[in-house]
Amino acid sequence: MAGPIGRVVEPDNPSYENPAVPPAVPVFQGTQAACAEFGLVLDAKGLPYERGPLGEEWVLWVSPGTADMAREELTRYAAERSERREPRSHFVPFAGSFYGAALYAFVLIGIAYCAGIDLFGVNWLEVGSLDSRVGGAGEWWRALTALTLHLDQEHLMGNLLFGVGIGVLAGRVFGPGVAWLSVVLAGAAGNYLDMILSPSWHRAVGASTAVFAALCLLAGFGWGRDRPGQDRPYRWAPLFAGIFLLALLGAGNEHVDVLGHLLGFGSGTALGWIFARAGVPRSRRPAWQMAAGAATLGLLGLAWSAALHWSL
Repeated sequence: MAGPIGRVVEPDNPSYENPAVPPAVPVFQGTQAACAEFGLVLDAKGLPYERGPLGEEWVLWVSPGTADMAREELTRYAAERSERREPRSHFVPFAGSFYGAALYAFVLIGIAYCAGIDLFGVNWLEVGSLDSRVGGAGEWWRALTALTLHLDQEHLMGNLLFGVGIGVLAGRVFGPGVAWLSVVLAGAAGNYLDMILSPSWHRAVGASTAVFAALCLLAGFGWGRDRPGQDRPYRWAPLFAGIFLLALLGAGNEHVDVLGHLLGFGSGTALGWIFARAGVPRSRRPAWQMAAGAATLGLLGLAWSAALHWSL
C-alpha cells in the first residue's frame, strides 16, 4: 500500500533528546507525513505525544510510561496498513431496468382487464389460479398464470407498486431481461411447490410470490458474493435483511398466502446465491437481455394458452 514512509522505533534504539518534553522516549521515526498519520493512531488511543523534527526526519515522542503501549498500537497499525487489499469492484448498473418494470406493469394490468371482462367467455380466475385439488403436476400452467392474477384493485396496486420498485433494482443488477426471467421462474417454482404442499382446499392468486422471489433474488445474490476480507456477519447481512422484509411484509390476515411467500423467498434466495457463485450475468450484451425478456413473455403466453385451451 502506497503512503508515507516511517518505522516504529524499538526500545533498544538510542534515545533522542526532546527539549520540548524531557524526558521522552521515541516510538516512531519517519517522514513528516508519516508521523502525522501515525500520530492519529496515538490520538485515537488517547496517548499523549509530541511530534518534531530530528535532522532530516521527524519523530514521535511519548512518556516512558506509555512507550510500550504506543509501540504496540503503532506496530499493529503498520501491519494492518501493509496488508494487500483487493480493489473494490465498481458496480455498473444495467440500462433499461425501467422498461422491464413497465412491461411487468403492462402484463399485470392487461391480464386484470381480460379477467375483468371474462374474455373469450372464460372465468380467468377459475382457470388460472393455484388449485391444490389438481396438484402441481396435473395443471402445471397454474404456477405461472396465478402470478398474473389478482382479486381486486387494491391487491393489484399493492403488487404493482412493490413489484415495480424491486424489479427496477433487480434489473439494474442482472439486466431487465435476465432479472424478470429469473423472477418469473423463481415465482413459478414457489407456486408449484405451494400447490403441491398445501391442503386440497387451498386457492391463491397474485404476483406477491414473484415479488418476494425478486426481493430475495437480490438478497441471495448479495449473500453469495465472495468479498475477500469481509467479516462473516456482514456476509449474512443481505440474507437477514430479506428475512426481515419477509416477516414484515409477507405475513398478514388469513387471506395472505404465507406459505407461497415463504416458498418464493426460498426459491429466489437459492437462485440469487447460484447467480452469485456462477458469476451471472456473464455478458452485458443487449441481445441476451432481449432474448431473456422474450423468453419471459413466451413462458407466460404458453401458460395462458394452456389454461384457456383446457377451459374451452
